[in-house]
Amino acid sequence: MKVLLTNDDGIYAVGLWALCRAFIKNHSVTVVAPDRERSAVSHAITLHQPLRAKRVNLDGGFPGYAVNGTPADCIKLGVLEILGCKPDVVISGINPGANVGVNVNYSGTVAAAKEASLYGVSAIAVSVQGYAPKYLDEAAFFIEKLTEKVVEKGLPFGTFLNVNLPDISVGEAAGVRISRQGIDIFPEFFEKRVDPRNRVYYWQGYDTNPSGYNPDTDGAALCDKYISITPIKCDMTDYSMMEALKEWDINKI
Repeated sequence: MKVLLTNDDGIYAVGLWALCRAFIKNHSVTVVAPDRERSAVSHAITLHQPLRAKRVNLDGGFPGYAVNGTPADCIKLGVLEILGCKPDVVISGINPGANVGVNVNYSGTVAAAKEASLYGVSAIAVSVQGYAPKYLDEAAFFIEKLTEKVVEKGLPFGTFLNVNLPDISVGEAAGVRISRQGIDIFPEFFEKRVDPRNRVYYWQGYDTNPSGYNPDTDGAALCDKYISITPIKCDMTDYSMMEALKEWDINKI
């Protein structure tokens, strides 16, 4: 397989290195990733400054391209310029910290996979629960096997997989659960502080547990020690609401 790897934590992130080690043994791998952390930039792209791709050496001396842009920029540049063709699959991750529920909307990791799917490329976003994961190599090995299945079966245009793993040995996980994206809100807050110059500033925070528990959601699967796999569509149209809107007689306003 021709594999394009990226992330939102920067090209030197250990989760990306784990994917490199897993895939390079049997596949053609190209790494195009941000030159620094770009967490929570969602699907932002760079329009008002030039993009630069610098060749760097990753863990073990494997070469990659560090881009001064966002994860979505990396996919565009990787597909259209660096590779010069569509890869068989794009893998984004491995992100430390789960990307489930409403946080899927903010994640640069997820956005990179979404961008790839808009190019008609099968894509997987990968995250591991916890911010200092210990089982990255096992997670990467699982993703390699899942990727082979994805390439074999294919994904519809504009659909990608969002995968979240508990930070335990894959063999100790409760199993794999095909889940939906949760939409329960994480309780948020701002901590108000004062800097040394007596100016007020705010530090955003949120509770790590959503306000509700729905067993068929991605977050619940992860809490129950399952590997969560959620198919996500780029088409955000609410088709039922389209039909309702037609009954509003808006053309008569």
